[in-house]
Amino acid sequence: MTMSSIAKPDVRGFYDPRTFSIQYVASCPRTRRCAIIDPVFDFDEKSGATATKSADAILAYVQENGLSVEWILDTHPHADHFSAARYLKEKTGARTCIGDHVGEVQALWKKIYNWPSLPADGSQWDRLFADGETFQIGDIPVSVLFSPGHTLASISYVVGDAAFIHDTLFMPDGGTARCDFPGGSARRMWQTIQRILSLPDATRLFTGHDYQPGGRDPAWESTVADQKRNNVHIVGKDEASYVALREERDRNMEMPRLILHALQINIRGGRLPEPEDDGRRFLKIPLNALEGAYWK
Repeated sequence: MTMSSIAKPDVRGFYDPRTFSIQYVASCPRTRRCAIIDPVFDFDEKSGATATKSADAILAYVQENGLSVEWILDTHPHADHFSAARYLKEKTGARTCIGDHVGEVQALWKKIYNWPSLPADGSQWDRLFADGETFQIGDIPVSVLFSPGHTLASISYVVGDAAFIHDTLFMPDGGTARCDFPGGSARRMWQTIQRILSLPDATRLFTGHDYQPGGRDPAWESTVADQKRNNVHIVGKDEASYVALREERDRNMEMPRLILHALQINIRGGRLPEPEDDGRRFLKIPLNALEGAYWK
């Protein structure tokens, strides 16, 4: 099959400058059906305030373009922003989905939070996808690519000629994602990156974050060919040299400021804590839980 014969979804990215995250709507041009990928639920850790501005901008785009939301797709439980998956499900009725290894991440973090009652079976989502599993967005076929390294449970979605690769490859000038979170592995990341780079060269790649190297404007779309030629962490590297580079960089990176806030939301599919008897919701922040984490 040539790239010219592969379905091409319409893709709209929504950049969140607070978390350097990109949220996506991928839609079928003929049927107007779409998927929302990695949506952000707004949170300010200084005030404890929450909001739905980011998610509502996605809903406005969906309405303005006459789209129907079929899927709400998480690539992994995020450590740097809250997921708006639950909020968007309530607004659209669409199915929430994530990779079928998410229970491994839940089991790890329920120990960190001392949360024995948390089901670690992925039941907080409507569907769990296995590696190689397929589904449709309208007329466009989607295949699931298990993508561990950044987390134990990460997956990518290959939607026609577009692949949503989350925290694996960034833009070529940004390199690759960190692998030092609990359950992460630079060696598994290298293997994941090789799978992504085995897609056809013209495959459009949509990354999950952009940290604007050198202060340039945000960007989030590249191709497999671009990454092979220009990625600053990949070009000229083999597995051993990549792992050495990645692990050295990770040793000197601070944890994301929201990691302990966000994971307790995101391992529950974007559900906020239940209100307590005064009507307020509370986050639980364990002290000294991430042993060995770099901090200044």
